[in-house]
Amino acid sequence: MPLYALWETGSMADIVFAALHCTGGDILIALSALTIALVFFGTNRWPEHGYNHVASISIAIGFVYMLFSEWLNIEIRETWAYREMMPVIPVIDAGLSPIAQWIVIPAAAFWWVRQSKEKQ
Repeated sequence: MPLYALWETGSMADIVFAALHCTGGDILIALSALTIALVFFGTNRWPEHGYNHVASISIAIGFVYMLFSEWLNIEIRETWAYREMMPVIPVIDAGLSPIAQWIVIPAAAFWWVRQSKEKQ
């Protein structure tokens, strides 16, 4: 949150609401991305077979949606804004924080699930 303008302009209630709203939205996006990947690329033998393929597609879907959502909500709707301290990738004008979030967290989650499954 400190990388977004709301951190300076919003009330504590606004910040808490945004954190809950955005976290809930991210969970729904992640579940939707996984569901789409499973429907189109999963098999009846998943996760034993095709795990990496479904994981990669799921992460890619979430990442592409994140890029679209950042563009839509920053450039078009202007529903949120980055602070000057947010590192922005110039060509795509997306913040480094949301980009990292949609690569690192899903990859770590899939890795953790895979490790847990292999220990069984």
